Amino acid sequence: MIRKLTILAACLTTVLAICAQKRDKYEFKRNLPVYADSLIADLTYPLAWGNSDITDFGEWKRAARQKVFDCMLPPPPRPEGGYKAKVIFEEQRDGYKARKLEIQLSRYYTVPAYVLIPDGKGPFPAVNVLHDHGAHLFIGKEKVISPLACEDSTVIRDANEWAAGYEGQFYGDYLAKNGFVVLATDAPMWGERGQMEGARRDRYDMIAGNMMMYGIDLSAYMTYDDIAATEFLASMPEVDKGRIGCTGWSMGAYRAWMLAALSDYIKAAVPVCWMITTDEQMSFKYQRTENGGFANCFPGLRRWLDYPHIASIACPCAMLFINGAQDKLFPVAGVQKAFDIMHQTWESQGVGDRLVTEIWDMPHSCPREAQRRALEFFKKHL
Repeated sequence: MIRKLTILAACLTTVLAICAQKRDKYEFKRNLPVYADSLIADLTYPLAWGNSDITDFGEWKRAARQKVFDCMLPPPPRPEGGYKAKVIFEEQRDGYKARKLEIQLSRYYTVPAYVLIPDGKGPFPAVNVLHDHGAHLFIGKEKVISPLACEDSTVIRDANEWAAGYEGQFYGDYLAKNGFVVLATDAPMWGERGQMEGARRDRYDMIAGNMMMYGIDLSAYMTYDDIAATEFLASMPEVDKGRIGCTGWSMGAYRAWMLAALSDYIKAAVPVCWMITTDEQMSFKYQRTENGGFANCFPGLRRWLDYPHIASIACPCAMLFINGAQDKLFPVAGVQKAFDIMHQTWESQGVGDRLVTEIWDMPHSCPREAQRRALEFFKKHL
């Protein structure tokens, strides 16, 4: 027994020594190349509105949008015969019906979704509510819509606990109670689109890298699915396809402004806590352990457009951006730079009043007041 313990201790010591091995010379630190500042200095964003030699805004939008799609790599193939949905479960809630669906968004896969439909006579305005990242992949759509009774008790408990980030209120249910059809889908790797082995954040980047070996991009598939899901939403008989918006918190906010930039169906959007410029996100200025990631990475795109330039493709869409002054993921300096860039774009088109940007005294969160502000904005513009 003593001999076994001695051998085990020796093996553990060896493993720890290997983990601690360092060389005097190195090229990467804190998850970034040591020449990060030089890389940032070389980013000139030649296709940004105002930098590009294209002076017609409509022509610029088409060119910029196409560049984004080019960098997203090929989309998942559309299903033959259009999007088909199967109702898995339905229940009546206070003022609206809740359905669980499986939607055939691609020839490759079906996408689990929740849809909420207000009682009464439609068609109604609609909102695609996009769930967050949170390094928590066990649930997806259940982060923004209260789970239906058909779900496992573990899922229901987890969703109720996660709602703390939304100050205890399910964002989608709140909008449905106020007269909006609401759709929420699982993004790839979240909820019922996760791993057979169980939800593990440390596997996300590995799987994203493997997807690139097939010539496709996992983050892009998330955005392609959001576009397709919005097209499905517009096809629903209960929905007024001329009055569709989108919203989300954190990664959901990123998904929201990306969707607004790439889908003509979106007439209003409210991203909460995701906007910044690359020079602030990818520098050594802040003590963050993760600066970027595969959840918002399209190959080569940063050589052409920064985040606010992409969001500007949505102009003249009505947009409300809310960020937090205490948000450690998105420092105010970078947020304000991005907001200024977008305001210049909307103002250049004579629609400056359709872009609202606000920095609240709050951390990285989506409190009830932010949801109320979003509802107010959607009522005005949808």
